[in-house]
Amino acid sequence: MSAVRLALVGIGKIARDQHVPALSQNADFELVAGVSRHHALEALPNFRSLAELLAAMPDVDAVSICTPPQARFEIAQEALANGLDVMLEKPPGATLNEVETLARLAAAARCTLYTSWHSRAAGGVEPARRLLQGKNICAVRIDWREDVRVWHPGQAWIWKAGGLGVFDPGINALSVLTRILAERVRITNATLSFPANCETPIAAKLTLLGERGAPVEATFDFLYAGSPRWQIEVDYEGGSLRLSKGGAVLEVNGDDPLIAPDHEYRELYRRFTTLVNDRQSEVDVEPLQLVADAFLCGRRIEVEPFVE
Repeated sequence: MSAVRLALVGIGKIARDQHVPALSQNADFELVAGVSRHHALEALPNFRSLAELLAAMPDVDAVSICTPPQARFEIAQEALANGLDVMLEKPPGATLNEVETLARLAAAARCTLYTSWHSRAAGGVEPARRLLQGKNICAVRIDWREDVRVWHPGQAWIWKAGGLGVFDPGINALSVLTRILAERVRITNATLSFPANCETPIAAKLTLLGERGAPVEATFDFLYAGSPRWQIEVDYEGGSLRLSKGGAVLEVNGDDPLIAPDHEYRELYRRFTTLVNDRQSEVDVEPLQLVADAFLCGRRIEVEPFVE
């Protein structure tokens, strides 16, 4: 079977840092073009819109959409209407309704739609999920902190409505949580800290509860100085585990850690290959549902303005 001809839509930091290298190591895809109003991929054709791409290169098979979430729906909708398979960077949309609508459009068009969650592909996540199967969960603690000035420099969209603010990284933790726990969780309390000049929160504290009563406490902070803290600790009957470095490192009962290489995006494109070949879709909105619930039930606190 010939390689899937794929275009990257949205040529920002995540596209350059992760998608381009992962695609270069996957023979199932041929990266043929970039689509962006502001940036370009070197040594490839570049277009300002999907319509321009399709007019010039009608044989494109798929798109991987890496734009800010506020712009993803219209692009994905246009791609599906033209028979293209679609992979969405996280979060898959600015609203739940957008993603559910895209799922219906993909099914009607018989196209693949893949809502990717890169942190679930971190090397420690699946071993943690297998270890916790059948276990009684006693407590979960999420500590997800980073410096927005380091990890999202100049990205003003993240402070606009739909950009999620601190939940842009925080949703990674929620994607891991909903993968490793067999029970669904719901938010019972949330406090969201909004800078006076921003439309999205810069910090958040969440209290969640599992269906079987497991308590979950989550702290998200976008102004954390020093090395980022991306970790989840789980106490279960008979032991404990900790996922750190975003899920790449797994420690069980304090033993020597399992340290996995950074192959998250390679795994995402392997999964996209399988879905495209099988003509299937994979649409999971549970992490986005939790973020939406935090906005719905969260108590808002105004804090000092954010200045980059």
